[in-house]
Amino acid sequence: MGSIEIKRKLFDYIRNADSRKVKAIYTIVEKEIQENSDVWTDDFVNELNRRSAEAESNLDKLSSWEEVKLKAGKASKKN
Repeated sequence: MGSIEIKRKLFDYIRNADSRKVKAIYTIVEKEIQENSDVWTDDFVNELNRRSAEAESNLDKLSSWEEVKLKAGKASKKN
């Protein structure tokens, strides 16, 4: 059984399960859920904002995808 089918079955099961079973399942995965949600710390968000602002202030220095492909092609021909 593929992961998509497993996810569908779990979703259907949880959607129709009584609250006692939902709480039991959550208890099993609670730590992992918490660890995954901790990725977006204040420092991480601040760094994303800083990089975004830097990129926006340097838009004139950015290359289009076509320019990047041309440069890469020229660089690979030199090697």
